Amino acid sequence: MMTLSTVGKLNSFATESDRWEAIAQRSPNTDGTFFYAVKTTGVYCRPTCSSRRPKRENVLFFESCDAAETAGFRPCKRCSPRSASPQQQQVERIAEVCKQIEVSETLPSLDEMAQMVGLSPYHFHRVFKEIVGITPKQYAIAQRTKRVRQQLQENTTVTQAIYDAGFETSSTFYERSTDLLGMTPSDYQQGASGIDIRYTVQPCWLGWVLVAATPKGICAIAFGDTPETLTTQLQADFPKAQFSEGNAEFQTWVEQVIQLIETPQQTVDLPLDIQGTAFQQQVWQALQTIPPGTTVSYAEVAQRIGKPKSVRAVANACGSNHIAVAIPCHRVVGSDGSLRGYRWGSDRKQALLDKESTLNQPSLF
Repeated sequence: MMTLSTVGKLNSFATESDRWEAIAQRSPNTDGTFFYAVKTTGVYCRPTCSSRRPKRENVLFFESCDAAETAGFRPCKRCSPRSASPQQQQVERIAEVCKQIEVSETLPSLDEMAQMVGLSPYHFHRVFKEIVGITPKQYAIAQRTKRVRQQLQENTTVTQAIYDAGFETSSTFYERSTDLLGMTPSDYQQGASGIDIRYTVQPCWLGWVLVAATPKGICAIAFGDTPETLTTQLQADFPKAQFSEGNAEFQTWVEQVIQLIETPQQTVDLPLDIQGTAFQQQVWQALQTIPPGTTVSYAEVAQRIGKPKSVRAVANACGSNHIAVAIPCHRVVGSDGSLRGYRWGSDRKQALLDKESTLNQPSLF
């Protein structure tokens, strides 16, 4: 299966000159994107093979091992192109560590995790962050928070849920509970019982838009085909919250949201109640810096946040965004320019991009 990361790399080495340069540099991020064969030896290799560099006129490029073998070439014994690449092996080892974190009651030490994959603690920490997008500790906290959510939804006591999830003390969890859950554990367990969520559903050129806010700020901007669908989803997310039409301050926020949808070039300053992991929030903050009328790829966002190998994690963070247009995930596309989906429908994503594309066109008058 081709991932967003693979698509981005394929585009980076689409021409023969790019591929030849990659071979000359033995670029580590080329593994799996193409293979090269040497006519004088009858052997095909990975771009990173440590064999002596052949002459350019003797090199042929292939998209897959099967294609190279169909053309009559045999696999190199030194780089073993049919086996998993060193990079893929590294990803698989880190995945095993992630599984161990998910099932462990207590977080293994950095030394223990490094030993699992045969790396030094320093190297392991760096590789884990490059591949996963967050540190091992942040990953463990995210997994424990997920367990707390599940436990609370099963009517477990708050204290029991916290300890069952692997938090050593309740204070450790409560210190970050608002950031992790968006409200206190008790409120979350009770379906946001007692939490005042102001909301409204209004027509817009994309259909209907729901705007919802906690006292901290906007917590949801969602598009839909009917008001009923949008309100049903909101109430399902917070079955015991107190819903209201909002006050004057909320109406001002709603007007700013509508303005942002209608005229995306306008600057608005909306307070946002953003809940997510440290990595997700890092991605969402980066999205807010993308100017209207422009698009960037998932790979570019990964580069901007300093995690160039976390393309898939960036895509997942975009898909987890609940605040449309104010956090403009619609401006992130595939490296080949394709839309790559949108929580509120690809048609709406294209419509938003089409509307914004006119902002950069020169006026005829």
